[in-house]
Amino acid sequence: MSRGGWPVPEGPCPDLLVLGLGNPGREFEGTRHNVGAAAVRELARRRGLRLSPERGTWAEVAWAPLAGDEPGGQAGRLILAVPTTYMNDSGLAAAALVRRYRLADPARLVVVHDELDLPPGQLKLKLGGGTAGHNGLRSLQAHLHHSGYLRVRIGIGKPPHPRAGADYVLRRLAGRDAEELALASALAADAVELLVREGVAAAMTAVNGAARAQR
Repeated sequence: MSRGGWPVPEGPCPDLLVLGLGNPGREFEGTRHNVGAAAVRELARRRGLRLSPERGTWAEVAWAPLAGDEPGGQAGRLILAVPTTYMNDSGLAAAALVRRYRLADPARLVVVHDELDLPPGQLKLKLGGGTAGHNGLRSLQAHLHHSGYLRVRIGIGKPPHPRAGADYVLRRLAGRDAEELALASALAADAVELLVREGVAAAMTAVNGAARAQR
């Protein structure tokens, strides 16, 4: 069974999957394009969890109990994942994880990613939408055939000129720039914590309200 291209399993499905986008390998750590993956790794660190490769998912995965919001007190799992593919193939991991963990509702997939259209460090939560030219989101669209998932968008700002785009997102940062990127990933982790604790509506109100106040 499917709903708009989204696989819908039978039975209850109380899990929440948080997928942080980035590129694998030490050479990409500390780059703007990996800030989503860094946020998910920070979430794992806070819980004392280790992300480990999970066969058949193209991802490193860890999971912990999720505070119950289901009828009958079904606590479910908070699943943290980072693709082991390059950014352009992130959808391979997303689709495999959706099948593995039987996510019936697109809104139970939370994708954490860098966003050129937001100022550096600014966060926004969004449900659904387009890809805005982001290669990772394009891959998710190609494999999931659905855009109704939640996004935690982490602003990285625009490059000084369009031809500098690849260097801008893939260059390893140092000094103050690196500190600001680490703070942005920590704030994104806070936003996911709020989402888990308070729910989508409350998290969107708080995070997006703070973004409006920064303007």
